[in-house]
Amino acid sequence: QVRLVESGGGTAQPGGSLRLSCAASAGAFSMWAMGWFRQTPGKERELVAAVTSGGSTYYEESVKGRFTISTHISENTVALQMNSLKPEDTAVYYCNGDITGTTMNRDWSGYYWGQGTQVTVSS
Repeated sequence: QVRLVESGGGTAQPGGSLRLSCAASAGAFSMWAMGWFRQTPGKERELVAAVTSGGSTYYEESVKGRFTISTHISENTVALQMNSLKPEDTAVYYCNGDITGTTMNRDWSGYYWGQGTQVTVSS
């Protein structure tokens, strides 16, 4: 069973930065895509950013220019650098990945999930 293990997160002030990292368990097949979702109470999970093994990326509109996704996808790792954080970025962030796929867009969602890590932006 593939596990995605997240690290990072925590609390930052508005305008600050945080970095999330995620790695798949040893022995996992190479991912076609990895990304990050976030969820707040009462809302559905939304795709924040994702990247494919071919280099295609997706960013949710509100994080463009502030968040950067990077990956060593051949090693099944992905990171999300979050700059210029806003209170509305507060959420539980989930790492997500899949070994197959065809198209990267806002509707993408992978099969494997991390356990989630809390990001809180507050002064």
